[in-house]
Amino acid sequence: MHFELPAPSTAFEVALEDGARIRVRRHGNPHGVRILFTHGNGFAADGYFPFWRQLLNYDLFVFDFRNHGQNVPADPPNHVYAQLSRDLERVLRNVESQFGSKKTVGIFHSMSSRTAQKHALEIGWRWDALVLFDPPSVPPRDHPLHDAMVVFETRLADYARRRRARFASVDEMTAEYLNSRATRLWIPGVHALMARSVLRRDPKGEGWRLVCDPENEAGIYEQALTLNLWPKASEFPGPVKLIGADPGIGPASARANQALGVENGYDHSFVPGAGHMLQIEKPDACLAEVLAFLSKHGVAQP
Repeated sequence: MHFELPAPSTAFEVALEDGARIRVRRHGNPHGVRILFTHGNGFAADGYFPFWRQLLNYDLFVFDFRNHGQNVPADPPNHVYAQLSRDLERVLRNVESQFGSKKTVGIFHSMSSRTAQKHALEIGWRWDALVLFDPPSVPPRDHPLHDAMVVFETRLADYARRRRARFASVDEMTAEYLNSRATRLWIPGVHALMARSVLRRDPKGEGWRLVCDPENEAGIYEQALTLNLWPKASEFPGPVKLIGADPGIGPASARANQALGVENGYDHSFVPGAGHMLQIEKPDACLAEVLAFLSKHGVAQP
């Protein structure tokens, strides 16, 4: 299967406080409920197209966080959660200033889920509903899952630092995804799509390079250990949905996500048979969870 992304109805850049820029693409129904959608660490929003193509009846704004996807890498990177949280605020405010206020939903995954939590708790609640896919939440030190999450994040950081940053072709990156055990559950066609989404031509003319530098990716994994984000659902002024990987087959983040949901009072569910990249493993099941939640809170698009 080959995925071709539709052209956005409009695209624009949001200037960030340090001079970096984020390219936002608008798709779908301009009269619908607004959705802001983005990705997890080291990936890119375009690679999640098999999921977000099902939301084109909404007023859908798709973007990549700094140092990812369609954005020119920032110099200096400022690739830290506090900055990502402020970047999210800039994107939200810019979208609202250009297109007006309306019902708005955030749909985030992994790193961006943690960013959305931090943003909502420290900067402000901007949503009518918030959907968080498998945030890799690290519980307090006295929690039974704390040590497992430390191992999980540390291993990811080590892996990120060892990964290749340069490729002779997009096909070479695709082959790496296809041969990885971690991506075995991705639906057909996503490996090539994600490869196209996370690479850009090397400015020196030497093949292709990851947009997200491995050191930036590794740093996000390590920062997860010091974020101290284990909030109760009651700390958020509006509805928050946690959708996790299957804790029976997924990594430690799936079990931590389940614990966060059950212990801290969230509307929580998991997708059977799905790993951490559940939106590109089980897009239909993920969509069903999202739509049921939005309908429950009166923000589903008719």
